[in-house]
Amino acid sequence: MNVIPYKSMKILITGGAGYKGVKLAAALLKSGHSVTILDSFLYGFDSILGLLQKPNLEIICQDIRNINQENVREFDLIYHLAAITGYKICEINPFVANSINLDGTKKLIRVLSSSQVLVYASTTTLYGSSGKEISEMDKVLPSSVYDKTKYEAEQLVMQRKTSVALRFASLFGLRPRMRNDLMVHDFVLRAIKDKVLLVYDAQDVRTFLHVDDAIDAYLLVTELKKKMLGEVFNVGWESMNYSKKQLAEKIRKFLGFDIVEILNPGQARRDYRIEYAKIGSLGFKAKVSFDQGIKDLIKYYSLLNLDSRLA
Repeated sequence: MNVIPYKSMKILITGGAGYKGVKLAAALLKSGHSVTILDSFLYGFDSILGLLQKPNLEIICQDIRNINQENVREFDLIYHLAAITGYKICEINPFVANSINLDGTKKLIRVLSSSQVLVYASTTTLYGSSGKEISEMDKVLPSSVYDKTKYEAEQLVMQRKTSVALRFASLFGLRPRMRNDLMVHDFVLRAIKDKVLLVYDAQDVRTFLHVDDAIDAYLLVTELKKKMLGEVFNVGWESMNYSKKQLAEKIRKFLGFDIVEILNPGQARRDYRIEYAKIGSLGFKAKVSFDQGIKDLIKYYSLLNLDSRLA
């Protein structure tokens, strides 16, 4: 989607050095906006090296929990991506997850003015294990620490009339700051390294989206924010609702490995099919195919596996 913004804006991205944030910053700079990345840089500065020569980019090295009015007062639009993401890390560190995901969001909201637009990065994992097709009108069923912190923060954000919440499908795709914990990434990595993929609750359905298309959804707000303010949108594409087994089989089109299905009754399950008609009505459409994303990941993780053998 080639979005042409109606005017140049001053934009802040919290968590801007992360998996989505770097690509979003690059896209906004290309569109003529002035961009500031606010990040704690817990994982270092390598992900933003390709952006540092951009004249309209500024960097604030700061934890979201310490954000203040001085940090935000000049911005027209704030993309709030800063968070501890993923089921496992939040279960291991529930205090930190609550502190960053929820308390950090509270702090951000307190220092914003009512005229500043806030775009919140939410997640479709909020829908839990309904086992049916779900729209934004359906009840959420957050069960994990991650889901609960993201949903509670989303509720606070949406009390503002000038906010938008984007509930993203499970993302995949190459980025300067990779995340190996994402399901598609994890499946590809384990298939390459182990030549066997253990698939728990293989019939459970999840929903997927390439990270490039997620960036397009963010950019949509710069063009259509008047239509989107005060609303929650599922962000994804119906043709990418797959069971875990279907995901494994799609990867096996390009790699040789065995698939072993295992029931996992003690694990918090996620099983849902998402409806994306609402954001589709605004012109959003996924462009990057699942097959292309998988082939890109195979190239990357094959190199990592080669490197580990040589080490």
